[in-house]
Amino acid sequence: MKHLLRSLATASAILVMATSGAVAEWKPSGPITMLIGFAAGGGADTQARMIAEELENRHGWQIIPEQATGGGGAKLAAKIKDMPNDGTVIGLAVTETFGYNMVANPKAGYTQADITPLTTTAGFQMGIVSQASKGWNDFGDVIAAAKAGENLRFGTMSPKIADIAYLLGEANGVEFNIIEVKGGKAVMNGVNAGDMDLGFMAGIQAKGVAAGDLVNLASALSTPLKMTPDAKTLDAYGVDFNLDGYFVFVGPAGMPSDASKAISQAIAEIAQDESTKAGGFIKKAFGGAATISGSELGGLLAADAASAESLMNAVQ
Repeated sequence: MKHLLRSLATASAILVMATSGAVAEWKPSGPITMLIGFAAGGGADTQARMIAEELENRHGWQIIPEQATGGGGAKLAAKIKDMPNDGTVIGLAVTETFGYNMVANPKAGYTQADITPLTTTAGFQMGIVSQASKGWNDFGDVIAAAKAGENLRFGTMSPKIADIAYLLGEANGVEFNIIEVKGGKAVMNGVNAGDMDLGFMAGIQAKGVAAGDLVNLASALSTPLKMTPDAKTLDAYGVDFNLDGYFVFVGPAGMPSDASKAISQAIAEIAQDESTKAGGFIKKAFGGAATISGSELGGLLAADAASAESLMNAVQ
């Protein structure tokens, strides 16, 4: 999977260069509604609104941001599939929306066939985090503490992440008290308040790690964390799954190719340009842009769904 993601990223860069004239050739027929599958005020919402602002500045497109939260992106996905597919509606969710969340809830009312994948903007810097005051240097210290009898409260923010936490305990012969909350900010607040001993965070921990208040105990990605490259990945602790994921823009199924290419390119260029507010924010909050587009993105979503089925089978 690691090699697949690298090749997809390379192909994406080529795709963006190959469609360099797409934005100039396409114009929306009216305002573009941008559905945002995240609560107002968080990092994902901030990213979306900054991208919307830069799209207006660069291309003169009128963008209307609109919250569509709930069900880990399920509300956004179910809503967008019935909206106009002419390029006047796009939405920001996460790849997990069209992978684990879709597979785990077949009654949610959408499939990958209901959307047009446009582009990712950034990946998650997903780590397992604790307060530095715990004295833990890595996840091995957590396992040792649990085996010594400590009842450890492990914060998660989605069913998929809770499954990973369960597998980590099972692989190492311990049982965690797994607490599921809404969003990485809630996990960070719980860890900082002492209501959780450790938890998964997807980049929001960067400031605390840099200040020495928080510690990345492990990388939940298939690759090392940019902020803590020495933190081991989950396979070192007996779990072959990871939490690789991306923020992803999609549209309704059947978007014309000129519209989908133009919008994908315009968003990817903003995410990659660190001189823009959006690009600078993505660099600071998520470690930099990661743009995968078109058929390569479609392949990534399909692989995500297949991996979700394997993960759910593993926890049964």
